[in-house]
Amino acid sequence: MRSVVVFAVAAIAIALFVPKLYSAGAPAAPPAALADPGDDRAAGPRSVTIRQGVNGHFQTEATIEGTRIAFMVDTGASVVALREGDAARLGIHPAEGDYTARISTANGMVKAARVALSRVDVGDISVRDVTAVVLPDAALGQNLLGMSFLSRTRWAQQNGRLVLEQ
Repeated sequence: MRSVVVFAVAAIAIALFVPKLYSAGAPAAPPAALADPGDDRAAGPRSVTIRQGVNGHFQTEATIEGTRIAFMVDTGASVVALREGDAARLGIHPAEGDYTARISTANGMVKAARVALSRVDVGDISVRDVTAVVLPDAALGQNLLGMSFLSRTRWAQQNGRLVLEQ
């Protein structure tokens, strides 16, 4: 019985402590990370600050294959998701038979085509070999910058700012 009580107390302590560690998505960024990405620091991590929009979302642009594409940052998206029209601007044209992945969206299940992006740049942050999916334009209202990009950065959200660091 005593071991059950000890376990319950430990579980409660963990339940109270762990959410505080993850509430910002990552460890808090140092104040220097809030500087503009163009600052001239000689050493240290590269960083980008994205301000929260009036709709509560974080919108940014990424450069892929030399083309600027608008994205909404989505930590709930497992991978970067591209609308067919924007994928076509990048020279990505999946055949009908390439739409083999089943993706759960807010609008239900949708077929998507898996693709690999050689490089995705957001400001000074650059990530290579990024897994992505292409969805029909009707199934996706905007491109999503998902965890296949974000998980390869350090990021923190605080006071209406999302700071990405690499």
